[in-house]
Amino acid sequence: MGVAHSSCALSSSAAIGSSSFTPPSPTYPCPSQLKPKLDSSVCFSGLSRTTQLRPTRLSSTLALQPPWCGAVGMETQETEFSLAPLSGVHGIDQELIETMLYDALVWSSLHGLVVGDRNSQRSGRTPGVGMVHAPFALLPMSFPESYWRQACELAPIFNELVDRVSLDGKFLQDSLSRTKKVDAFTSKLLDIHSKMLQMGKKEEIRLGLHRSDYMLDEQTKLLLQIELNTISSSFPGLSILVTELHRSLLHHYGENLGLDSKNVPHNSAVNQFAEALAKAWTEYNSPRSVVMIIVQTEERNMYDQHWLFHVLKEKHNVKAIRKTLAEVDALGELTPDGRLLVGGQEISVIYFRAGYTPNDYPSDSEWRARLLIEQSMAIKCPSISYHLTGTKKIQQELAKPSVLERFLDNKEDIAKVRKCFAGLWSLDDPEIIQKAIENPKLFVMKPQREGGGNNIYDEDVRQNLLRIQEEGTEDAAAYILMQRIFPKVSPTFLIRDGICHKDRAISELGVYGAYLRNKEKVIVNEQSGYLMRTKVSSSNEGGVAAGFAVLDSIYLT
Repeated sequence: MGVAHSSCALSSSAAIGSSSFTPPSPTYPCPSQLKPKLDSSVCFSGLSRTTQLRPTRLSSTLALQPPWCGAVGMETQETEFSLAPLSGVHGIDQELIETMLYDALVWSSLHGLVVGDRNSQRSGRTPGVGMVHAPFALLPMSFPESYWRQACELAPIFNELVDRVSLDGKFLQDSLSRTKKVDAFTSKLLDIHSKMLQMGKKEEIRLGLHRSDYMLDEQTKLLLQIELNTISSSFPGLSILVTELHRSLLHHYGENLGLDSKNVPHNSAVNQFAEALAKAWTEYNSPRSVVMIIVQTEERNMYDQHWLFHVLKEKHNVKAIRKTLAEVDALGELTPDGRLLVGGQEISVIYFRAGYTPNDYPSDSEWRARLLIEQSMAIKCPSISYHLTGTKKIQQELAKPSVLERFLDNKEDIAKVRKCFAGLWSLDDPEIIQKAIENPKLFVMKPQREGGGNNIYDEDVRQNLLRIQEEGTEDAAAYILMQRIFPKVSPTFLIRDGICHKDRAISELGVYGAYLRNKEKVIVNEQSGYLMRTKVSSSNEGGVAAGFAVLDSIYLT
């Protein structure tokens, strides 16, 4: 059977502003001067060069209008292979840049486009303490509409694929069996999964909040998948805010830039994720139960999470609590019929924003909590099988000939998925290993890790492959090789800590997907908004929270 695809039109359901929360209308002063900084260095890939920009000065005519005054509301590489923030980025008037920068910083502060400040010790634990604006691009990155639609159409297919793969326990165990021998983290996840299989534990209600990440490869002119995230798909809250920030800036300054705010597609990620969580809570059918989010002890990206649960509470009247895995171990218990109680509260849905890295399991306590969660009848997002389905090794296995046909029936869906696969290989292929040793810049070496900062590039690829060959160990099973994607490099403006850096950058598009199923009934299967991340072209890694990239949106061309 085929997968019902969601449309990817420029209109969507109401965004954050659709909740019943309405802020007060204070009167804001209009300062005559403020001087946000523009970084004086302009970096060029492959060059060492520094150019001095003139000092910044803002016009004294800036006006501050509260966002709820109605000026811009929160509304709900082949065409032309172009990827740039705008056609004439070098020719933008300097004073206009400074004015937009100031307005963007104010907008971010008023609308909650914030993260915890790394320089504040309490910012990762106490809300409202040590907040700074999230790093963002000043202008959206242009993106061909045909590729945008392609990515949107893939979301429900990948949702269905994850669900079907997750049900094949033997495939997961067999595919990861060699990895288990050399990767302690994956081994412990597989142990929990194996225990669930032995118990005959079935997840009749399955919830997935996914994100599939892509880049446009300039050489092949193909939209290629980087990875599929099945656990802790971050930034549904802040991504929608960056979209609205860019729509606001283009509403006010688009005429000067030759850009139309209508070309920035609406982004409803946080609302659709909240709706999926609320529907899962409804399917669990226990009105006094609560949703529990699993968090890290220190979480400077807490406001992205709080936006999601603000909408869940205000729009759907569903209560949520935040707990670490250690707290679940200390406070959690199972009732005889399998219900999970934490601190005496029944848990209906568990949403993981932690638990994807070994750092989240510093002791046996966290592993006991993960096992307790899996043993319970609560709805997990993700379940242990969904989690394993998102590993790099499974991504590589699915790219092998005839494997997709094992899980998908519709030939058109199979062709669409296969078209977006980059080259993926295991390290037991001597021919591809030799090619990677000879041309390491054409490959990325990936371990079974999430969260950024883990991949191996360039000369390090060669050195690691040579080491594995010389030692003759099983370490090869801990990695996969992936074709390196080379997107178009474009000049843009990156804003971090109130400073505007003009730099050469590349971008990565993440498309969210929501999936909810109760036995044979598919309740939700849809594309659920997007996340654009932009980073300097000299950076290999792309995580925003890890400090490598900034949040962005797209401008359809």
